[in-house]
Amino acid sequence: MTKRHENGSLVVFLWISFSSQKLEWRKGKVNPFVSSIRARLRPKAMPLNMVRDADGLPRIILTEPTGSSAEVLLYGGQVVSWKNERREELLFMSSKASWKPPKAIRGGIPVCFPQFGNLGSLEQHGFARNRMWSLDSDPSPLPPANNQSSVDLVLKSTEEDLKIWPRSFELRLRVTLSAGKLTLIPRVRNTDHKAFSFMFALCNYLSVSDISEVRVEGLETLDYFDNLINRERFTEQADAITFDGEFERVYLSTPTKIAIIDHEKKRTFELWKDGMPDAVAWNPWDKKAKALPDLGDEDYQSMLCVDSAAIETPIILKPFEEWKGRQEISTVSSSYCSGQLDPRRVLYGFH
Repeated sequence: MTKRHENGSLVVFLWISFSSQKLEWRKGKVNPFVSSIRARLRPKAMPLNMVRDADGLPRIILTEPTGSSAEVLLYGGQVVSWKNERREELLFMSSKASWKPPKAIRGGIPVCFPQFGNLGSLEQHGFARNRMWSLDSDPSPLPPANNQSSVDLVLKSTEEDLKIWPRSFELRLRVTLSAGKLTLIPRVRNTDHKAFSFMFALCNYLSVSDISEVRVEGLETLDYFDNLINRERFTEQADAITFDGEFERVYLSTPTKIAIIDHEKKRTFELWKDGMPDAVAWNPWDKKAKALPDLGDEDYQSMLCVDSAAIETPIILKPFEEWKGRQEISTVSSSYCSGQLDPRRVLYGFH
């Protein structure tokens, strides 16, 4: 039924009959006409913003209202850029990075699975970082993601993978961007008929102003393996970690929160992690940088790798079990106290 409004416009009145021919509301049934109206009014999911870069690699662009952004490749499931609201790049990318498969891309946040480093029979850091991943249409049991600021990726074992690592798996990764924060949720599901174990790491290449002006807090007094001395085990004696030469250590049973303080930029990265008890700190310094073909000679000065990892004790999954980790990186402005940041405020909050 229609009725002409005073201003001449037509207003449509919906009249619903409660006769026996119509569906009865009291019995909890929904009128199909109302259902169709609701479906049309329901907000539709925005499509993913996917582009192809100069090398033809599919790249997902994530954005959020304050203006920050992140870029994720299907190749390697790798985050390759994270910019704050001022468009400042927060992740390091090598000036000589190779963007052509099957080589790994040095920079961003590579995914190391099912092996870390050379601790096994597989290639360095495993094969997940140089495989082509897919968009994950069913990230259950995680709730649906916002397509503008989040993406779900999946890597499933192939015949090629099973030849070198005979274990059937599904590796999932959710990348979520929010104001001042980048969150990664990795999951590994055992789809095999037998149990298997694996190592895992998210290698965070952080962009810093000058590595000699950076300190890491939260790892003091902990045991670590020094990869520069045949993986010998030591206990950290320093109040905070600073860098004046090549550095490659695997810290064990680390806290959930680590702070990376960049004095020159007056910026602190807060790394919060769960399900990944170890942490790796790495900088190649000058001689090693010159020896790495995919790293610029001076690149070491503006980078620091601090990884969330499960290395010392590999994760064991029974058939159809799933492991889930979580990592959040956020940035805060550093406040100074006698020229240094109060470590208690970094580790336990700035409130």
